[in-house]
Amino acid sequence: MQNRPDLPRSAINPQLVWTGFIAMCVGMFMAILDVQVVATSLPTIQSALDIDPDQMSWIQTSYLIAEVVAIPLTGFLTRLLSMRWLFVTAIALFVFASIGCATSGSFGELVAWRVLQGFSGGTLIPSVFSAVFILFPNERQAVATTIAGVLAVLAPTVGPIVGGWLTETYSWHWLFLINIVPGIVSALVAGRFLPRQRIDFSELRHLDGLSLVMMATALASLELSLKEAPTSGWTSLYVMSLLALFIASGCFFVWRGLRQARPVIDLHNFQDRNFLVGSVLSFVLGIGLFGSVYLMPVFPAFIRGHNALEIGATMLVTGIAQLVTAPIAVALEKRVDARLLSVAGFALFAVGLGMSAFQDPRSDFGAMFWPQIIRGVAIMFCLLPPTRLALGTLSPDRIPDASGLFNLMRNLGGAIGIALIDTIIYTRSEPLGQKLWERLQSGDAETAAFIGAPAQIMAGHMGAFDANATAVLDPLIQTAASVEAMNEAWLSIAILTGCAILFLPLARKIEPPQ
Repeated sequence: MQNRPDLPRSAINPQLVWTGFIAMCVGMFMAILDVQVVATSLPTIQSALDIDPDQMSWIQTSYLIAEVVAIPLTGFLTRLLSMRWLFVTAIALFVFASIGCATSGSFGELVAWRVLQGFSGGTLIPSVFSAVFILFPNERQAVATTIAGVLAVLAPTVGPIVGGWLTETYSWHWLFLINIVPGIVSALVAGRFLPRQRIDFSELRHLDGLSLVMMATALASLELSLKEAPTSGWTSLYVMSLLALFIASGCFFVWRGLRQARPVIDLHNFQDRNFLVGSVLSFVLGIGLFGSVYLMPVFPAFIRGHNALEIGATMLVTGIAQLVTAPIAVALEKRVDARLLSVAGFALFAVGLGMSAFQDPRSDFGAMFWPQIIRGVAIMFCLLPPTRLALGTLSPDRIPDASGLFNLMRNLGGAIGIALIDTIIYTRSEPLGQKLWERLQSGDAETAAFIGAPAQIMAGHMGAFDANATAVLDPLIQTAASVEAMNEAWLSIAILTGCAILFLPLARKIEPPQ
């Protein structure tokens, strides 16, 4: 077992440690859940605050940018405040910002509170995963990682149904007010039971302000470019300028960070081969995980016309599969090489993603059931073993920084995956629609069946359609083209997810915890 920091006598009691850790997991769950429940109810918020449709995305974007800037700072903030006080401070600010969001009376006020909410929530995820390897001995780490992992991936799954139910039953304000009680309870419990370590304000004297600004600039410009690229175009002046700013500030941050004796973020962690491989797996998992959670509600909402509650009920299948698989994943993780489990997990996850690439306009719950089951079973094997690969062999003093980087990679993978999905849907729908028209005009019966064309229009037809037939077929073809574009998006993220397997031979074998 690795050496660990000296902990107070109260922290040696396993029950106290577990109580504090569970409190941290609850706070993390609320932070992740917040993103999804708000996403499902944006139209309601738009109507209530009279927000311009072009500005609506900033309610989510402001949160995500603040979150992605905060995640890699977790190591520095842990050294400054200690794990206990960082969590208590972050969850307290998250609750305070949630109250601010719920009482906002204007768009600007809401966005300002979302920035604070995103920054405070961003430190909670890496804090929890670093706590796994700091608080627990090897034989307990698999269970702790599973608890954290289940909650981390369950939150986006149950988000749509929670958000839809709250909005329809009460009001949009409750999307934020639900954070108050769990947040206060988790802060009090964590403050009572987490190990007590002193706050070290001397860390502030070593803070490299310029590196901090460069890192924030790089991450914010990357997030903005990925948000705008699908609609504005990857080669537009605005997007190219943001990408150039990202490259320039990012390169300067890396160069300066590698030369500093005490950098804001210790990038030397990437010199550890297993951490590097684990971070690549985390990045690829972000593409598949965030991409599937983003794509999954689109089809039932825009193609099938389901409401948020119906969509949430459909997506619960993945969450149930995760919960059922979790004990099996823990048992195997204690006995099987993490590299083999990762291969199985990413292969199965890629298959589950690829199975969703064969939908037609009439696909519904039945067609979505088995792909969700397979993805739900696979997710725990894509999260637990790579986490152990990345963090399991590092010394305790390196874990907070490394956990921030590890979780940042997953978020960046998710941002890139969503940008890729949007690009495919925006750019491929029109040409795919043109091809469908061409096939219909040539009398292709398979295409007619795919789009659901009325038999009386297609019977013996060849060539161009008259105005009446065109009016009937056009909405069917637009819907079918959107479905085909979504299928291409599913297939793309499936292929990228499968590519993770190529990196696993580079990792060193680590002994499973006994």
